[in-house]
Formats: sequence, C-alpha cells, structure tokens
Amino acid sequence: MSRRFSLLFYLKKPRNYSGGPVPIYMRISIGGRRTEFATQREADPTKWKAQAGRVNGTKEEVRALNAFLDTLQAKVYEAQRKLVEADENVNVNTIREIIVGKKEKSKTLLEVFEYHNTQMKALVDVDFAPGTMERYTTALSHTKDFIKWKYNLDDIEIDKLNYEFVTEMEFYFKSVRKCCHNTSVKYISNVKKIVNICIKNGWIQKDPFFGYKMNKKQVIREYLSSDEINAVYQKEFLTDRLTLVRDIFIFSCFTGLSYADIQKLKRSEVIIGIDGDKWISTTRQKTDTVSKIPLLPIALEILEKYKEHPKCVNQDVLLPILSNQNMNAYLKEIADLVGIKKNFTFHCARHTFATTVTLTNGVPIESVSKMLGHSNLKTTQHYAKILDLKVSEDMSKLRSKLSVSRESTERAQIKIISNS
Repeated sequence: MSRRFSLLFYLKKPRNYSGGPVPIYMRISIGGRRTEFATQREADPTKWKAQAGRVNGTKEEVRALNAFLDTLQAKVYEAQRKLVEADENVNVNTIREIIVGKKEKSKTLLEVFEYHNTQMKALVDVDFAPGTMERYTTALSHTKDFIKWKYNLDDIEIDKLNYEFVTEMEFYFKSVRKCCHNTSVKYISNVKKIVNICIKNGWIQKDPFFGYKMNKKQVIREYLSSDEINAVYQKEFLTDRLTLVRDIFIFSCFTGLSYADIQKLKRSEVIIGIDGDKWISTTRQKTDTVSKIPLLPIALEILEKYKEHPKCVNQDVLLPILSNQNMNAYLKEIADLVGIKKNFTFHCARHTFATTVTLTNGVPIESVSKMLGHSNLKTTQHYAKILDLKVSEDMSKLRSKLSVSRESTERAQIKIISNS
C-alpha cells in the first residue's frame, strides 16, 4: 500500500535569535509520521526560498550549498528506492538510519539508577550497609514519582537532564513529599551520584548539577541528661519486652554503639584491652572503621544479664536485639512511661554517649571520636558545639537568677533606707 512521502528543507531559528545565518533542517514525512535533523549547513534567511527549499543567488558559495542540498535529497530518494526493492519497511526511522546512521539508544536515568541499586544489593555487608541500600531504594522510588509528577513520563533520558530538573526535584521533595531540608539533600545527593556515574561513562556531557549547592543545615541532636538516664535505668517495667529494650538502649548510652553495630556484636568482639579490662572491638557497619570501647560497669552488667539468653547462646551474639522499627516504637512507649518529652529514638543513645557520658565528664574529644568510630574529628566536634549551646543556656539561667537576686537586694536596701 502506497503511503505519502515528502521531503522539505527549512530554516530553524534558534531561541533568542537576533540575526545572522540560520541552521538548515531537513524533514522527511511518510504516512503521517515525520523525522527531522540538522543538515550541518546554514543560510541567510533573507535569501532563503522557502517553497523551493534552496538559497537564492548565483555566487559560488550559494551554488555549492544548493548542490549539497540536492545531493542530500538524492540520497533520501535513493534510500527509499533501495528499501522498496528489498521489500523492506519504508518509514521515517529506516530512512533516517540510512542517511545519518543508526542512533544509539540514549541511557535513561531510572535505567542507570536501577542497575546501580542491583549492584549495590549484591554488595550489602561487603561494601555497603543495609541502611545505605535502603536509602538508595527509597531515593529511586521517589525519583520515579518525581519524573511522573513533573513530566508525566515513566523515565527520562540522561541527556535531557538540566539544572531545572535538579531545582524542580528539590521543590518536589520539600513541597509534595514534605521532606525536611536535610532529607531532601540526602535524596538529591543519591541522584547526583547516579548522574556522576553517567558523566564518567560519557553518557552525558553537561553536568546538570553544575552550580547547584547542596549544603545540609546543622541539626542539634537530642540526648539525655544524667537525670534522664537514671530515670530510664531505674524504672521498673511490667513486661520483659520493655525491660529488654531499655537495657539495650542504656547499653548504647554507655558504649556509643549504633543499633546496627549492637545487632551484629559477637561474643568474640569482647576483648581484654591494654588496661587489662574488658573492651569491645568491632568494625562500624556504616563507616567500616574500627571502634575500640572500654566497657563501663553498667554496660558490663547488662552483658552479664543476657549472656545466657537463648538467642545470645544460639546465635553467638552479645544481646538479643529486636528489629529497629520495634525498638524505636517501644522506646516511645518507655519515654511516655518515664515522662521524657524528647524525640526518644535509638540514635539518641549514641548522642547521649558522646555528650552526657563522655564529653561532659571531661573525656577528650579525640578519644570520643575514636570510640564512636568517626572517620574524622569534624564529625565529633558537632557534639562539642551542642555542649557549648548547653553551657550558654545554663549561663543564661544563671544570669537571670543573679539578676533577680540583685533586684531583691536593691529593693531591700531601698526599704531600709526609706524606714530610717
């Protein structure tokens, strides 16, 4: 069945065109479908004959340009003839492939993202922590939703990414997903890693993140005071479940170990330290750095309490820890029972170790950093800033008390003088 075939040369003015030569494009239309591409030639629009699709004039450069367009047109018709003779499908794509070569399929963002996550999943507990895998899985899901929300597409080609894509993604996370600033930065940094992979592989030439700033806002982490630690530690619970969760939380308060690190603690990781006392020597799951922590009496007491627990015996672990989701849910229950209004999560225990248990009691920040397994001192210095804030708050309260005391004294003096 014969289908209408047409070929057109035309000028395509770029955006913000202000004058001068304009690129010449060729459009091929077959049966209602069309394709177009640049001829890599330009023409003066004042001399262009739109109906003929050629340049008007007799100069040598004009004749050469028109001859080039004639040759290109002849190639198109020759390609059509060969396809018909070979009894092959004649369409805009097959014609284009013959003229300009087969276009390599562009990589898409989600395609690369999914491949990255597949590889990461295979390396969990080798190069990556489960929590890292979980964050990238969530970031991929949110990126899919963003592309659908913004472009109504199931995916987007890598070479279509630009600065607007990045800023619109930030807007989406904050306005639609209701993410806080730092959470938005985390997700965007995950996407940036995928884009960097594309840049290094030569799949994209221009970095859409160029000029984009991703600075996290400093967050003051909550921690327990000495009184609050004692209140939690001394509280009697009616269920073994809450007692267990409390004990593991207190253990974290006195070791600085995260939930993930306590969960994988083996009995063999309790060693005799340089001082002859018991220490924990373990590799942090998040940073793959070694933490060596002297065991304080309360931590030793908790380990002793659970050493014969069936899970500890059968799985060779130090503590019978529950899932992190359950732990945090039970911690909120404990906070209500004890009367603590803070955001009571497992990570709060690690902050408590860094502040109330160690730095407040004069342990040097270098030692605290080493026990926490921080890869650099800057991370630990954040806790020192928290303590500076606490000092500031305490001194403000003291100033208020002294001010009240001074006013009372002055009033008393005035009263004495007036009565004399």
